[in-house]
Amino acid sequence: MNFKAFAVLALFALSACAGDNKWATDAQMAAPSAHYVAEPPRSITLFTVQSTRNGSGAHSGLLINASEQVMFDPAGTWYHPYLPERGDVHYGVTPKMVSFYIDYHARETFNVIEQTVVVTPEIAERVKQRAEAYGSVPSAQCAHSVSSILHGVPGFEAISGTWYPNKLMKEFGQLPGATRKVITDDDADNNHGVLMVQAEHAVTQ
Repeated sequence: MNFKAFAVLALFALSACAGDNKWATDAQMAAPSAHYVAEPPRSITLFTVQSTRNGSGAHSGLLINASEQVMFDPAGTWYHPYLPERGDVHYGVTPKMVSFYIDYHARETFNVIEQTVVVTPEIAERVKQRAEAYGSVPSAQCAHSVSSILHGVPGFEAISGTWYPNKLMKEFGQLPGATRKVITDDDADNNHGVLMVQAEHAVTQ
């Protein structure tokens, strides 16, 4: 098997990147809980799910703290019944929901690398609008979609178009002022029950 064919198969084997297509109703989007304004400063946070076994990148997600805080989780498998979702953008993302997102991905076989850069309100809004306009992402294209959204935005010149979460993580880390945090968890590898547990918790802060 040649390298290109192997790379394509590897991409589609990433368990964290599974395509989906959800579109919340107007009524769901109009609910007060569907919108959350986080504290300043405005920021962009890249989450990279990385294997603890071989260091390979399994998934990329983008938390956007703009006029409202949203999570762009391209081809992701995480969801919460209280959060409306349109085109892989989750709305109403409170700090508790961010914790839920991290807890869902971090387990004995995967770490979560959290990288954040502070941006102006205008840049944050621009990234948010680009994520909303991108639409639902096909399977195994998480890093490609995130890098496409960031590429060309002022301040994100180091981001090129890439299909690989680790490459995107490395480029994001080269941005001026980027912070980095590694989150580990010893939960069992099977995380299907995490969504059920999260859904039972109230959304209050």
